[in-house]
Amino acid sequence: MAFPSTSSVAYPRSLSPLRRCPGFLALLVAVLLFLSFQWAQGSRELSWMPQCTVYLISSNDIYEGMDNADKTIAYTNQDGRIRLFKVTTREFLSSSIWKNPLLPKDTEPVAEIQEIAEEQLLATGSEVSNLSSTETLETRTDPIKLKREVFRRKRKEHRIQELLQVDKEAELHMRNVATNRSRNFSNKVRASYNIWRLQFHHTNTDSTLRLMKDQIIMAKVYATIAHSQKQPDMYALLMKCIKLCQEAIGDAHMDYELDSSALERAKAMGHALSSARDVLYNSDEVSRRLLVMLQSTELNIDSVKKQNSFLVQHAAKTVPMPLHCLHMQLTTDYYFRDGTIKEYFHDAALKEEEDKAKREDRSLYHYAIFSDNVLAASVVVRSTVTHAKEPEKHVFHIVTDRLNFAAMTMWFIRHPPLPATVHVENIDNFKWLNSSYCSVLRQLESARLKEYYFKAHDPSSLSDGNENLKYRNPKYLSMLNHLRFYMPEIHPKLDKILFLDDDVVVQKDLTPLWDVDLKGMVNGAVETCKESFHRFDTYLNFSHPKIAENFDPRACGWAFGMNMFDLKEWKKQNITGIYHYWQDLNEDRKLWKLGTLPPGLITFYNLTYPLNRNWHVLGLGYDPAVDLAEIENAAVVHYNGNYKPWLDLAVSKYKPYWSKYVDLDNSHIQHCYMSEQ
Repeated sequence: MAFPSTSSVAYPRSLSPLRRCPGFLALLVAVLLFLSFQWAQGSRELSWMPQCTVYLISSNDIYEGMDNADKTIAYTNQDGRIRLFKVTTREFLSSSIWKNPLLPKDTEPVAEIQEIAEEQLLATGSEVSNLSSTETLETRTDPIKLKREVFRRKRKEHRIQELLQVDKEAELHMRNVATNRSRNFSNKVRASYNIWRLQFHHTNTDSTLRLMKDQIIMAKVYATIAHSQKQPDMYALLMKCIKLCQEAIGDAHMDYELDSSALERAKAMGHALSSARDVLYNSDEVSRRLLVMLQSTELNIDSVKKQNSFLVQHAAKTVPMPLHCLHMQLTTDYYFRDGTIKEYFHDAALKEEEDKAKREDRSLYHYAIFSDNVLAASVVVRSTVTHAKEPEKHVFHIVTDRLNFAAMTMWFIRHPPLPATVHVENIDNFKWLNSSYCSVLRQLESARLKEYYFKAHDPSSLSDGNENLKYRNPKYLSMLNHLRFYMPEIHPKLDKILFLDDDVVVQKDLTPLWDVDLKGMVNGAVETCKESFHRFDTYLNFSHPKIAENFDPRACGWAFGMNMFDLKEWKKQNITGIYHYWQDLNEDRKLWKLGTLPPGLITFYNLTYPLNRNWHVLGLGYDPAVDLAEIENAAVVHYNGNYKPWLDLAVSKYKPYWSKYVDLDNSHIQHCYMSEQ
């Protein structure tokens, strides 16, 4: 409040003597000094101000600089006397707002923003009284920032409400699912229930069996120690327990197969081992004995592996008795043409004359099969005709050896795959196939190759453990295996032919293969390289300069078994001549071992067109982990390897794909295979 100037006011006469009274002035000065002293003491009791009028001192300072935390206030009490005191912003309520009467009303902050400002100040841990001289309250409570904070708070509250609603809905959904699950739950095997997974619960365990085997191992260790320390009683006790436990185990593989006395003998062995441990235990000695046993066991394992490899190779190259019986029965019927057999031959002769033109008809679908296995060849033909959309247009050219020609011919005379055409030929009728023309025949007649196969001192015996034992298989000596390199000579009037191995099964129509554009390549085949497997360096000797100079060791390999050959391109590029060149270089077997795939990779190098993998799936003769989905979707499945489907070695889960095409109603098959069982 402004006081009126003394120059513009007329004082009453009653007061005029005061002006001339110096004592009065001294008293007035004393009163002012007293009031100043009271102000300095910081008297700030608002309760002293009932029904008083308050005046803000230095209002410009208050509103221009909020950093002044201490404010001076003047007021008049009930007696009309003027009083002064000092307050700070902390003494106002949290809802109080500084109002500047000089500013418009629309620029004044609202209570909500003021509340947020004070919360921010409290969150920073600072107080108004501690603000520095350079940091003002105005900057800490910027209106724009405060409004943003208000919006953030509202969004946060809205989001919290949404999450709470979602949580309630999710909880209700989970509760309903749990209720339905409990209603439909059925535990049929309650006696076998446990807190773990039911499928891991085994009724027949081998825990007791494994315990007894471990006991035998430790008993042998302590028995050798007892024998070396000349303790015959302990040695005899342990050996007796070992013998009893071995008798109880027998050939058991599970606990239920153990002898009824197994538990009692295991307990007796436990007591014997406890006694031996008290007397004979020495950690160094026991460790040494166990190490010796481990080394001996490893040697036994290596020996068993070699024996297993030898037996598998031997079984793979051995003709099963039922299959041999089938060939003999068919051969007998071929040469003794009595009764109804004569009628079969008469009909076959007539059909052969009718089908003679088909053998050279380029508009038909021609297949080449080289086999000495009647049953295998019959499955290939039957499975192909079964899935052919136009079976009358399919012609099968089967070439076999002199020994099996009668049986092969007799089978297809009695079981022709009508309306398809089958023509069986004897390899001995190919007069052009002689040692002067064919490199392989010339090598087969050489003394070195005969020595490699037939000499007793050659490392084909089990004791030498030859890693290339599989190459001693007689099929590598058979010329039937190499006829695939003479396609134009065998079929001079054909343009295209599909080669099929006798260990394949056809599951789809193969006629679309004739429409595949080989783009000038000679051989259409499925590539077999997966990561580092089945590449050229797997089959060829790249330490030889001839191989290293002409081929890429990382080139992708492919497979024989289902191959589309363009015979026109074959003749144009002289593929047979290339084959002869490399066969002559490999006479001493330094470029590759025996077989047809290595020379095939060389002969058709950069001349092979990759077909889609679904056309040809391999590995059913050696790999038990072939994807069943790939097998089902494959056009041709191939039993390459030793585990052929007609052998007892066959992988059981793959055998049905082949056996369903065997004519089990055939009298010869029933006679040979049923009698074997």
